[in-house]
Amino acid sequence: MADATADGGLTGSHTDKRGRLLTSDGTPLRRALERANRRRKLTALALVAPLLAFILIFFAFPIAQMMWRSVDNPQVVNALPRTLDALQDWDGDALPPEPVFAALHADMVADLERPRREQAIGPLGIRLNYELSAARSAISRTTRDVANFEAPYSEAFTSAHRLWGDVELWRIIQREGRPLTLSYYVAALDREYDAQGNIVKRDENRRIYVSLFGRTLALSVAITAMTFLLGFPIAYYLSVLPMRYANLLMIAVLLPFWTSLLVRTSAWIVLLQQQGVINNTLVGIGLIDDAGRFSLIYNQTGTIIAMTHILLPFMVLPLYSVMRTIPPSYMRAAKSLGARPWTAFRRVYFPQTLPGIGAGGVLVFIISIGYYITPALVGGQTGRMISNEIARHIQQSLNWGLAAALGSMLLVGVLVLYWLYNRLVGADSLKFG
Repeated sequence: MADATADGGLTGSHTDKRGRLLTSDGTPLRRALERANRRRKLTALALVAPLLAFILIFFAFPIAQMMWRSVDNPQVVNALPRTLDALQDWDGDALPPEPVFAALHADMVADLERPRREQAIGPLGIRLNYELSAARSAISRTTRDVANFEAPYSEAFTSAHRLWGDVELWRIIQREGRPLTLSYYVAALDREYDAQGNIVKRDENRRIYVSLFGRTLALSVAITAMTFLLGFPIAYYLSVLPMRYANLLMIAVLLPFWTSLLVRTSAWIVLLQQQGVINNTLVGIGLIDDAGRFSLIYNQTGTIIAMTHILLPFMVLPLYSVMRTIPPSYMRAAKSLGARPWTAFRRVYFPQTLPGIGAGGVLVFIISIGYYITPALVGGQTGRMISNEIARHIQQSLNWGLAAALGSMLLVGVLVLYWLYNRLVGADSLKFG
């Protein structure tokens, strides 16, 4: 009987009473193989564990935190527990009765007795101000004198600030008195709550986010199309030119990667402005007069031009990697069989480049849909994208809940588009190299 070896030196000539093969140390062969396989899996897991931990800590966890913040709503619950209990039976038609104001007084006085770092009145004012203008000033002004209030508390509060006599403020307190809320998503969809608690459209002059999402999608599609129109011939010539010339062209393609993003964007500002290089050149050669200078910056045109230049390599490189694998003999064979050059290109060459087109299109579209710096610098008001509005809420208005809702909607939208692409085309057809 021939000997068989395995991990640890195994011989197939040893068997036990049940006819099972044994290793040289008497361990059943099957158990030894399972143990060796388990060790290999643990070794592989140990090798990928650092990368997995990095992805979980710096990618998955922040995304989960963002999505949680878009529905997290602890401010009213933490600051006004007694008031919320007293508001449970309120019908919302008129001002709450005196016991509600007494509970509000008790909550605010109790909060002032806490250590400053644990006080919840400050975050309460910020949260209510997202829903109703001047709510933060009402909270802060009332807090200064609330310890001196005496019954009847309804008169004391309404005298401290006019908003305490506004039924809308009390409706907001009652509605937002839950640990989770959909208010940020309602606002992100240009909706709001009416007096009956129904979700309705905002006034037309206050609807900005839905149109921004539409503009972001349209600009991303336009940028993807522009990079394809410019990148396809570049990638084609890269694949057919002699290596000496192809290397020079590749350096020109990769040059944006070696230049600071701010430098590239600033250069486009110099080129595109009305007194810039392009307009001065057109005026100098007589194509346009001085009064007919083009407005190429601080609008959608500037955003498309600058971002097309910046993202062009992401289209060229996948296309080039696919085109290099297409044998030139295919085109020669098609022509030898009677096909015209355009017919041979359209029916033989172009279909084989579709994996590269899909890969480049997905890369450019996903990157452009969340781009921030370039639209902020050259986009003006009409060229801004939803990412700029998200950044504004994070840095200026400090409405992180609304920013998280907008970011979550953008993330879900990209995933839905990718799912549609996968269903219609197939993600397995993508080829990045």
